[in-house]
Amino acid sequence: MAIQNNRYADVPADSQITTAAAEFIEQSRYDNIPSAALVIGRRCVLDGMGLLAAGLNHETTILLAQLAADQGGREDALLLGHGDEKVPAAMAARVLGTAGHAHDWDDSQVSTDPDHIYGLLTHPTIPALTSALVVAQARGAMSGKDFMLAFLTGFEVESKISEWMFSQHYKRGFHSSGTVGTFGAFAAAAKLLRLEGDVLRHGLGLTASFAAGIRCNFGTMTKPLHVGRAAENGVTAALLAEQGYTADKQSLDGPWGYFAVHGGGISVDKLAQQSFGTPWSIIDPGVSIKPYPCGVLTHPTIDLMLRLVTENDIQPDDIEHIVVDAGSNILNPIRYPIAGNHLEAKFSLQAVLAMVALQRKAGKVEFRDEFVQALPMQDMQKRVETHFDSDIESLGFDKMRSRIHIRLKGGEIVSGDADERYRGGPENPLTNDELKDKVRSCCEGVLAVGDTERLIDAALGVTEMEDSAALAGYLRVRL
Repeated sequence: MAIQNNRYADVPADSQITTAAAEFIEQSRYDNIPSAALVIGRRCVLDGMGLLAAGLNHETTILLAQLAADQGGREDALLLGHGDEKVPAAMAARVLGTAGHAHDWDDSQVSTDPDHIYGLLTHPTIPALTSALVVAQARGAMSGKDFMLAFLTGFEVESKISEWMFSQHYKRGFHSSGTVGTFGAFAAAAKLLRLEGDVLRHGLGLTASFAAGIRCNFGTMTKPLHVGRAAENGVTAALLAEQGYTADKQSLDGPWGYFAVHGGGISVDKLAQQSFGTPWSIIDPGVSIKPYPCGVLTHPTIDLMLRLVTENDIQPDDIEHIVVDAGSNILNPIRYPIAGNHLEAKFSLQAVLAMVALQRKAGKVEFRDEFVQALPMQDMQKRVETHFDSDIESLGFDKMRSRIHIRLKGGEIVSGDADERYRGGPENPLTNDELKDKVRSCCEGVLAVGDTERLIDAALGVTEMEDSAALAGYLRVRL
């Protein structure tokens, strides 16, 4: 493979990335976690718990949970949406992980690397959180500090592998949250199971073979299943390794290893400057907690549309035509010109801008089939046109850049550029109150108000729990 700007190269046969990952998982300690990582980690756990609740009654979760209930098995962990019913750990993880990504509302890893493409990186919280929730129930006697350590260890391993991955991984059509997310789930489970040495390396080898998910399934029920399978496979890899199942002990390295096969290479500069935990990715470059339940690539454009219609008091009937200018990093993956259902709407600029034009919001209520398929939404989507902008393209893919022109029926044109410091990102994060309000929105219609407030308090206080298995109990609901 050709080296690009001397920054990317094939993975050397003698590289030691797998060993470094195993040593980090084995040696990480709660007392060595930076305080900033703990603060952000609690926010991510809170956000993730809200998303698991939001996905509890989603069609994808209901179908998977019913299949798990029909299959049954050892009672390791609670089956989401089935009250006190329990199923094997990996099966419970499949359902939980899918629920967490069902609304496409989970957090996004960010990067300051101009060679990265938004979308290449992973949704880091749900695989690791799901894995920790399930293993904590299956094994018990895991303190809140043990839980947070496992979660942040998984988050870090997943994020670093994603950050170092050559962008060919995404361009080929892999879905990073399904592929790299498997490593986050494995690392969290391995930490709680206290795996060590070669057992850890074998587990990483199993994980590398299990990692899967392709982007053609964006806009379908299978996209959230990618994350469910990442959680399931990560837990399975850890349990198999614990039982003595073997795999290649250098599975991330060399010409047949994960980086080479899935990504075609690795960033040699980053390997020279970074290592697992140096810095912690959750701090630098950080994580984006999503304000909207759709692809993060649409978020700056949604905020821009909201600003334009509110500041200019534009009513739906005033709008004749809307043009969105953007580069290929947004237009290629956000691919549905007219969304026919809520899943397609998550990857449609036409749909999200139509929502804002009609409702001045784009939340869980708007991302329902009943709303998306209604005549006002279908009509408004037809008024929205996307346009490839070569000037925006030339600025690179390190930011999510777009521009909107709204032509009103009276002939006036209202225009604006999206804020590159997008809301929810590390440069413009949601406040704690905004995050709590998001979780309340996630839980609406699923949990009682009092139960939602107790979930919020428990998630933020997870490190003080004597038995972290209790955290899953806040999702104990029978539909």
